[in-house]
Amino acid sequence: MGNLFVKKPKVTEVDKAILSLKTQRRKLADYQRQLDAVIEAEKKAARDLLREKKKDRALLALKKKKVQEELLKQVDAWLINVEQQLADIELASKQKAVFESLKAGNKAMKAIQSEINLDDIQKLMDDTAEAKAYQDEINAILGEKLSAEDEEEVLAEFENLETEINLQDLPKVPTMVPSSVVDEEKLDLPDVPTKVPVTPEVVPADAQDASAGVSARKKVVEEPLLA
Repeated sequence: MGNLFVKKPKVTEVDKAILSLKTQRRKLADYQRQLDAVIEAEKKAARDLLREKKKDRALLALKKKKVQEELLKQVDAWLINVEQQLADIELASKQKAVFESLKAGNKAMKAIQSEINLDDIQKLMDDTAEAKAYQDEINAILGEKLSAEDEEEVLAEFENLETEINLQDLPKVPTMVPSSVVDEEKLDLPDVPTKVPVTPEVVPADAQDASAGVSARKKVVEEPLLA
């Protein structure tokens, strides 16, 4: 039931012209394909007739092919004209759509401007300026202005604060020696001994000779006498 009340789009003369041109373009394209097929057939027939030594019929096939080629050129020209006319119509349709959009936009702008009164705008601007001047006057009355001395103190405090911030931003001086430097300067010292070294006892030369004599005598005494 709902489809009964759907309004069908109106078909204009431009739509009819575009449809007719597109139909003609399709027919010309089909005709092109037919002519191409005929040309290829005549060319093949001429080649086969030449192999069969039938020169007269081969020449006739080539003449037919030539006629079809000339007709194909004419069809190509017709197709180009149809394509050009279609492009012109589509361009004109787009130009018309742009014109209608600009026209509608201009009409809307005039409608908006008709609702605005210049006197009202001028009065609004005057009221705004007056309100701003009144507020500035209130701020001047309530606001306390700094004396010249106060201005100098503020500037001095600002400079001190800026200097302090700059000093804080400087890189810190390292307080510890890097481990790499300590490793490079470390000496390869021997281990500390844990035991007291033993000093060898030195025997005088005279004592060594006396000890040797005593040993020799003892050996003689201990040996038995021969019978």
